[in-house]
Parts: sequence; C-alpha cells; structure tokens
Amino acid sequence: MRAIFVVLLIATPWLLMPGPNDSAPIVLLVAIFVGWLVFSEYMTEYPSLIEFRDAPPYNRLRFGALFATVLVLTLIQRGVQYPTPISQIFTSISHVVGAAMDFPFSPVRLMMLTLPEGTHSADYDLLRRTAGIAYLMSLISLVFFIFIMWLNGWPRQNGSFNVWTNLPTFDPTGGGDVVGRLNRDANLYVALGFLLPFLIPAMLKMASGIIDPIAVDQPKSLIWTISLWAFIPSSLLMRGIATARVASMIADKRRRSMDRDAEDLHVFG
Repeated sequence: MRAIFVVLLIATPWLLMPGPNDSAPIVLLVAIFVGWLVFSEYMTEYPSLIEFRDAPPYNRLRFGALFATVLVLTLIQRGVQYPTPISQIFTSISHVVGAAMDFPFSPVRLMMLTLPEGTHSADYDLLRRTAGIAYLMSLISLVFFIFIMWLNGWPRQNGSFNVWTNLPTFDPTGGGDVVGRLNRDANLYVALGFLLPFLIPAMLKMASGIIDPIAVDQPKSLIWTISLWAFIPSSLLMRGIATARVASMIADKRRRSMDRDAEDLHVFG
C-alpha cells in the first residue's frame, strides 16, 4: 500500500492536469522505480535508506504533507482552466494565504523574485498563491509533528525503539561519541531546514541564466518545484528534531544505567 501511494503521489499532477502528457512514460517509469524502492525497503528486515521506519507517524506525516501539497497545488492549477467548486475553494484560500505571507524578506517574496523582469502580473499572483499555501502546509505539518512528539512521547509510544534499525544511514562506529554526533547532525539538519527556504530562491535566481527553474507556464513543473521547495526544509527540520530526540533518549538511558551501577556499588560496597 505504501508503494501504491508513492506511485499515486508522483502521478497525481499528470492524472489531474489537462493537456498533453508527452512525458507520461518517463513519469510512469520514475513512479514505478520509486514505488519498488519503497516496497523493498519496507519488506526487508533491516532497511538501508528509509529512516524511522518503525517509528510512526514520522514517515506517514511527511508523506501526507507532501501528498497534500501536491494535490492542493494541482487542484489550484487545474482550476485556472477548468474551475470546479473544490478548486475555487483552494484558490480563494491561497489568495488570502499568499497575500499574508508576501512581506519583505519572506520566503514567499524571495521565491517571487526568481521570476524574470516583465513577467505578467497574473503569473506573479499564481506563484504567490502556490508558494504561500505550500509553505503554510509545510509549517502546519512541522507543528503537528512537534505536537505529536510532545503529546505521545514519540518515538517510544509503541514500546521499544531500535536506534540502529530506525537510523540505517547513521554509522555508530564512525568515531566519536554517538550522542555528540547525533546532536551535531541534528543541529545541521535544523540549520539547513531554516536556511533552505531562503537559499533555494537565491540558487534558482543564479541558475536562471542557464535554465528556467520557475516555469509558470508549465503547471506540472511549477507544482513539483514549489512542493519540493516547501517540503524539503520542513522535512529536514523534522529530521533534526527527531535526531535530537534520539540523542536525548540515548543520553537518558546512559544516565539511568550509570545511576543504577552507582547504586549497586553502594549496596555491595
């Protein structure tokens, strides 16, 4: 089911958007490959890439946030040519959200500056609306994850937590203290999560002389560009918070073990 949902996620813009789908074979090939990768990761006993496989709802929340963002942006783009009651609702919400989040030095304003001079005002408005609602949804998913972690004591709400199974890309024998390395990685993820919404527009602006990264006249490309721009930073923030949580769990377990050993020495000493 996870593999099917991943395939559906990748194919959603091509399934719902009108117009010719010349790239459909490539999209289908990519969707099948990613779906097979997810299927193989969850079917093996020890994963090799996907982190926190046995610590729901971490991956479910991230996937749900990305799927919801892609679906909403697709409905907004579809509503430009074929308006429906649902697309009109999301379009109206995106107008309000985009206007509220379009202020100086905001990520939405920086994303709008990537458009070339002379861009039509309707294209500016479309980018503002899509970027604003996508960024808001990423913030909502991040706040929801923090709330779940605080409310349920994630990731130990379901019992034991295997650190090495849920962190397959982390090498515990890489040198140095494990807790210190986990905290260092967590700080790096959090810093990147905060900076990327501002750095990505700058990188897109620098690349505008070579490619056209924000193609407003290409809806499918715009959907994925804005979705990933909003999703990757929030995903890194979640990963940093989760990694810091794991480091705190290991430190607490060490402290309890040391206290228990000290009590044993006191009793038998």
